[in-house]
Amino acid sequence: MTQHLLFAAFALILASLAGCGVDGAPTRPEPSRDTDHVPGVHISGEARFGVISEL
Repeated sequence: MTQHLLFAAFALILASLAGCGVDGAPTRPEPSRDTDHVPGVHISGEARFGVISEL
């Protein structure tokens, strides 16, 4: 039984390592072309708060 457990552990480790780097080397994402790259800080967002109750 010990051999079967060791074999199963080895197969699990091998299967998990096989998925590493399967799609090739990492690549840097291309910048989006629809925005101008102006240096500085730009902050945007949306916030909502309130209370909801049912009578």
